[in-house]
Amino acid sequence: MNTTEFSAAQLAAYIDHALLKPDASAAQIEQLCVEAHEHRFFAVCVNGGWVAAARHFLDGSDVKVVSTVGFPLGAMAGDDKYVFRELCDVVEAAAERPVKVILETCLLTDAEKVRACSLIVDSGAQFVKTSTGFSTAGATVADVKLLRATVGEKFGVKASGGIRDTATALAMIAAGATRLGTSSGLAILKGLAGGETH
Repeated sequence: MNTTEFSAAQLAAYIDHALLKPDASAAQIEQLCVEAHEHRFFAVCVNGGWVAAARHFLDGSDVKVVSTVGFPLGAMAGDDKYVFRELCDVVEAAAERPVKVILETCLLTDAEKVRACSLIVDSGAQFVKTSTGFSTAGATVADVKLLRATVGEKFGVKASGGIRDTATALAMIAAGATRLGTSSGLAILKGLAGGETH
């Protein structure tokens, strides 16, 4: 699909509406869920302590609840065997729920990104994600293209970090992203022609 022809509903289906601030309140989580339901975002993304609340707020909704593990400081050494074993353990513990693995792409060389993607694909995870949004930079079109080229067409690529407007969101999708992680979902939808959000 040509990204210039996206409707608000089509674009919303790419978005994981995120609130990952450590000081988030119950009221903010509830508002996140209300917005996600109203605008038909694919999911909300919250820290683990808010999963039960988000599920409650989204009861009866098709919006999914996504949670983080070891976020945002899941720093690991360059020990491929150790990292691969941990990835496999997480995939197994997820009990067939989709697993997205976050790379902090701004801190890695292209060769390291490719190496990490290979481990992620082999582990049984379903997505690779560009960044936490908590480091020195977020998603770039170049990184999304590299990840897409590395993991192939059938694997999920989530662009996250610094996606705050419609043009950036559409550029990430055009580069190969199948999901967008952002706290700016409403602004992204409003940026479509006419400003319609429904």
